[in-house]
Amino acid sequence: MPDDLPTSPTLLDRARASDAEAWSRLVFLYEPLVRHWAARWGCLGADADDLVQETFLALAVALPTFRRDRPGDAFRAWLRTIARNKRLDALRRRGRAPAARGGTEAFRQIAQAPDPEALPDEDDPIEQLSGLYHRALELVRGEFEEKTWKTFWRVAVDGLSADAVAREMKIGTAAVRQAKSRVLRRLKQELGDLIA
Repeated sequence: MPDDLPTSPTLLDRARASDAEAWSRLVFLYEPLVRHWAARWGCLGADADDLVQETFLALAVALPTFRRDRPGDAFRAWLRTIARNKRLDALRRRGRAPAARGGTEAFRQIAQAPDPEALPDEDDPIEQLSGLYHRALELVRGEFEEKTWKTFWRVAVDGLSADAVAREMKIGTAAVRQAKSRVLRRLKQELGDLIA
C-alpha cells in the first residue's frame, strides 16, 4: 500500500456511516467475544444466538454515541455493557412469563443461571484478546505479498528478533522493520483504536 494514499476511515467510522462491509468486519471481530460473554453468563444455544443478535442490533442504534473521550473508555467494555444489558433484559422478560404448570427443565435452568451483575467485572481472558487480534489480522492479510506478511508475522506474532528474521528471509533488518511497520500501519488505518 503506497504511503501517499490518504488514511482510510477506521472500521468504526465506516460502521457509523452504515457501511455494510464495515459491519460484516465488526461482527467478524466481535461476535466470538459476545458469545464468550454469553456463555460466561450461562446463556447457551438459541439464547446465545438471540443475545448476539440483540447486542448487535443495539450496537447499530447506539454506535453514533460511542466516544473515547477519557483514557479508560474502550469499545470492548462498552460493547460488554450493551451485551450485559441485553442479557438482563432477557432475564427480566423471562421472569414476567407465566410459569409452566408443573415446571420444566428449561425453567429450572433459567432459575439457576448466574446473575450477570454478581459476576466479577474482570478483563477478558488473554485467549479472547488474542483471538480478537488474530481475526483483525485476517481482515488485512490479503493486502500484502506473502513475503511481507511472513516477515511481519515472524517478528510481530512469533516474537523473533529483526536480525533473526532478516537472516531467515534473506533481507536486511531495515526491510524487516519496514514490513512490520507497513502491516501495523494498515491495521491501524482499518481499525483505528477499535481493538486497543
